[in-house]
Amino acid sequence: MKKIILLAAIVLSAIAANAQFSKANLQASGLTCALCTKAINKSLEKLPFVESITVDIKSSNFEILFKKDQPVDIDALRKGVEDAGFSVALLKLKGEFNNVELKKDSHHIINGVTYHFLAAGKGNLSGEQEITIVDKNFLPAKAFKKYSSSTKMSCVQTGKAGDCCTAEGIDAGTRIYHVII
Repeated sequence: MKKIILLAAIVLSAIAANAQFSKANLQASGLTCALCTKAINKSLEKLPFVESITVDIKSSNFEILFKKDQPVDIDALRKGVEDAGFSVALLKLKGEFNNVELKKDSHHIINGVTYHFLAAGKGNLSGEQEITIVDKNFLPAKAFKKYSSSTKMSCVQTGKAGDCCTAEGIDAGTRIYHVII
């Protein structure tokens, strides 16, 4: 009976936790000139879910607009920047959320992707909201250390579901994005 209730809770959580990401704000590091910016822009434009990109050369900031109803591949954004020879310093995603119930260290499946909300207070995420990805390779090492120390769950170090997540019904090895609001 407990397994049925747990399974029902997970299914309801997956249905209720819905979001459509519409855009991202990506800051890259290691850029030295306009050609660097152009290389990243060219790499990101190839991604099938990217509609358009607006670049601010001075701040190395890329405002990315996503195609409507297209799944966004967060690791593909990072890989696009790295393939151009640079690294991600910050990635914020903006989207429309529908009744995502939050608490510290809560996991939510949103459009088939698992997100671990670090340091989130109790509340409800609805309407247009912005989340920041705080995984390794999505921000500088010092910032990652700060955010990863905010939880005792092992998944924050690997980005993959471990014992801490499988207890919640998430398959071992599932990719998990760690986020803050």
